[in-house]
Amino acid sequence: MAWNIALIITAVVIIAIWVLIEMKRMRHKFFAVFLIVLILLFYVSAYYVFKDREVDLKSYSGIKEASGIYFTYLGGVFGNMKSITTNAIKMNWGGSNSSLDPNLRD
Repeated sequence: MAWNIALIITAVVIIAIWVLIEMKRMRHKFFAVFLIVLILLFYVSAYYVFKDREVDLKSYSGIKEASGIYFTYLGGVFGNMKSITTNAIKMNWGGSNSSLDPNLRD
């Protein structure tokens, strides 16, 4: 009986160590996927921003101009997200349906 309990405790400890190691690897995998998505998002948005502009990325002044254009674009994106969020918060999210005829309401 004592050997069975010792075997179960040893198995639980081994499984716990294995789960902790896998959790650590999963966290690294999640971070790697997050970085890949972030890089792809940057690439797609940079392509969208610069597709109609002639920007020289071989000189310092061109890189400075490109970064100014890109960060202006990002500022506009965050400004739009702010206004959408503000408008969503200001909406009446109550349960009453005001579009019904007053005679049909409960």
